[in-house]
Amino acid sequence: MLPPLRRVHLLLLAIGAAVVLSCWQVGLFDVQRLRDGAQGLGDLLGELFPLRAQRWPHWLLPLWDTLCISVASTALAVALSLPMAFLANRRTAPHPLVRHLARGVLNLLRALPDLLLALLLVAAVGFGQLPGTMALAVHSVGMVGKFMAEAMEQADPDPAEALFSTGADRLQVFVHVLLPQCLPAMLDLVFYRWEFNMRSAIVLGAVGAGGIGTELISALRLLDYGQVTALLLVVFLAVALVDQISSQCRKNFTR
Repeated sequence: MLPPLRRVHLLLLAIGAAVVLSCWQVGLFDVQRLRDGAQGLGDLLGELFPLRAQRWPHWLLPLWDTLCISVASTALAVALSLPMAFLANRRTAPHPLVRHLARGVLNLLRALPDLLLALLLVAAVGFGQLPGTMALAVHSVGMVGKFMAEAMEQADPDPAEALFSTGADRLQVFVHVLLPQCLPAMLDLVFYRWEFNMRSAIVLGAVGAGGIGTELISALRLLDYGQVTALLLVVFLAVALVDQISSQCRKNFTR
């Protein structure tokens, strides 16, 4: 049996070896390629200016669509995560097998890339905001539901046990004890997830899920880099605004 300090040293050595091997595998040690890439990047940056924002009125509706996708997907994810959290935490799950199955579903949803989900849903329901909203909602349930379940398991057990002792059922404990206890942390997560979904909604526009991402990918396909720069600036301002709103909401709700 190795002493604890020796095990830590071996673990750090293994992690370091894995990092070095991964960096080598992806080409981070290819100095010539990095040098050529830096030169190509410099040439590309030169083509990004001047900005071409003549089409800005045509960007307002796609930008609004992206915002709506982020809000709707987050709201749908929260609505689906609450019953999943009820089934996935050990205090309210009706049976250990149900809890393990619910955890497995959350793990599966979290493992599926939102871009892949969007592609599948675009093929199923067609282009537009609906597949993007559904893809982000399904992917978000995996993270939001897992966090809610774990927060409820880590909550103070005394109020729940006291309510159980009065004859309350699991649903009453969930609604009247666990949700109020975990509400500040859950609201914090919801607003962070909204920020994430706003950024992801832009990417999903590249696969036909609607929004400002569609405009961005169209400009890239036309090699209109001046318009790409203008769109990136618009996207940056929109994401910064969402981040600011989210930050203010978190401060007000979690005081």
